[in-house]
Amino acid sequence: MKYYSTNQQSPLVDFREATIQGQAPDKGLYFPESIPQVDKDLLENIVAIPDEEIASRVIKPYVGNSIPDEKLLSIVKETLSFPIPLVKITGSISSLELFHGPTLAFKDIGARFMSRCLGYFLASESKKVTVLVATSGDTGGAVANGFLDVEGVEVVILYPSGKVSPVQEKQLTTLGRNIKALEIEGSFDDCQQLVKQAFADQDLRNQVFLTSANSINVARWLPQQFYYFLAWKQWENKSNPPVIAVPSGNFGNICAGILANASGLPAAHFIAACNANDIVTEYLQTGQYQPRPAVPTLSNAMDVGNPSNFVRILEIFHHQFPKLKSHLSSYRISDAETIDAISNIYRQFNYTADPHGAVGFLALQRYLAEHPEQKGYFLETAHPVKFPAAVERATGKPVNMPASLQSLMKEKKKSLFMKPDYDHLRSILRS
Repeated sequence: MKYYSTNQQSPLVDFREATIQGQAPDKGLYFPESIPQVDKDLLENIVAIPDEEIASRVIKPYVGNSIPDEKLLSIVKETLSFPIPLVKITGSISSLELFHGPTLAFKDIGARFMSRCLGYFLASESKKVTVLVATSGDTGGAVANGFLDVEGVEVVILYPSGKVSPVQEKQLTTLGRNIKALEIEGSFDDCQQLVKQAFADQDLRNQVFLTSANSINVARWLPQQFYYFLAWKQWENKSNPPVIAVPSGNFGNICAGILANASGLPAAHFIAACNANDIVTEYLQTGQYQPRPAVPTLSNAMDVGNPSNFVRILEIFHHQFPKLKSHLSSYRISDAETIDAISNIYRQFNYTADPHGAVGFLALQRYLAEHPEQKGYFLETAHPVKFPAAVERATGKPVNMPASLQSLMKEKKKSLFMKPDYDHLRSILRS
């Protein structure tokens, strides 16, 4: 499998090079030269196939010969070392729980897969690599946990000051060792722009071996297909494929689901569930794509004003707007509606959703009201404990904190506060 840049100005690379480089030299994102089709045998017999075999067969065409089959299976087993249950909430709506990993967020899957791939690729390298990543919340903790003490890897995480939850901040700032946290005075878009500037700085890249662990990296993005296939394994009515609602910020997660669908995974429709940062919602209504500065919301991991991965969705549909609209809908959910949704889900169905899951639930509920013959699931992307203020306000009950977090919250934060100044970041990376 070869990967091309979405900007069409860089050479083709294999999975190894795409993973190590992170972003293409022309500032585009790497995209597979062709979309492999999943074996019919896998889909027809998926209920009887072990999870790690499903994932290995899904990812193998993308990895190609970059990783031996035995090693790839080992990486997949370590990636999927926790349950991913599909839980029924109502007669027509289920929740795909992606928060059972070590940092209680869906990004554990991509971060664990990528860290192990990169560790394998760098085993033969003599120089260290710096993993540079911007986070709007959960990516930072997942990347920090996934790469902690990986030999030959230094991690630098940029996060917006005051715009991540207390648990999220502790998860990315307390580990130390090979993990450095930079607390940026600004928004996630400021963090992301600094990261993009670094990757576009050829002088810096000649001095520092840089790669990215954001979902722009194929090794972070592609394994997110796994849980869509595992949801299909658990889906009861195979003759009526699900509508899938995905809380969407940088659009890597929903893009992975749409890619899985393009490769053969059954799905009736996709919904991009957005908060006030509704650039894609407006685009689907008007045909005009107009990025703007992100605004803070209760579902902070989705506070993205210029989603990087949306260009990959356009690639899947060959930039044909009518075809895109036939497969994808989007709803904007306000903070007030998010709080009401958390409250109603808890009172009516005895289920506690986090703000992102609540946005997904409400968007799916609205779509199904217009399509009552269909059923679907939303992605519950993070444990409610990561957003205690919003959840407790909505339910009137404290969120039980897992034992693993109780000790973490007592740890001292270790971060460097800085303005969104590229020259400052450049000096940190060079040192």
